[in-house]
Amino acid sequence: MAIRVALADDQQLIRGGFRSLLEAEPDIEVVGEAGTGREAVTLVTREKPDVVLMDIRMPDGDGLWATEQIVADPALNGTHVVVVTTFELDEYVAQAIRAGASGFLVKDTEPVELIRAIHVVAGGDALLSPRVTKRLLERVAGTLRDAPDDARIQTLTDREREVLTLVGQGLNNEEIGTSLYLSPLTAKTHVSRIMSKLLARDRVQLVVVAYESGLVSPGRPE
Repeated sequence: MAIRVALADDQQLIRGGFRSLLEAEPDIEVVGEAGTGREAVTLVTREKPDVVLMDIRMPDGDGLWATEQIVADPALNGTHVVVVTTFELDEYVAQAIRAGASGFLVKDTEPVELIRAIHVVAGGDALLSPRVTKRLLERVAGTLRDAPDDARIQTLTDREREVLTLVGQGLNNEEIGTSLYLSPLTAKTHVSRIMSKLLARDRVQLVVVAYESGLVSPGRPE
């Protein structure tokens, strides 16, 4: 089945570029476009796409507001929002991820990376690019927490805290397994259990918890 994608951006040229690129792929279907936040929510509610490419800066309800509305709707649990950002200039990206966005892309992402990202998100692996996401969160970590709060991680075992720390550092399952001398499948099992205990929507939310709890500290941006 084709991956159903919705496009939300107030610039028609950008939407048109994304549409042309995606419609050239045999397994991706663009189900609609929106130019405002409210239009995006209406479109997603109607079409229930697998993936939404969501710009932040839009009129009539920005991308942050739209993301919150989509994530809060139980009927849209199968829809994953990917924030499209200008990277350094977008101070709202961390809030969007915290609100439930499944990852992000920069607007000058290479076409092959855009296609790959959509497949990854549609396949259930919400963290698009762990190391890039980590750098982004480091840049805006000040908006995530004022002081360490480990109340939410008290239910985790010592091993699970180790795994959560590595997730927060941007490691994938294979890298976590190598670091802790575990198989990738065992690492994946640990990650799934942590998500269940913390009621996390996806791995991006685990990265946020790792920062907010103090398990991972912001580093100097590259």
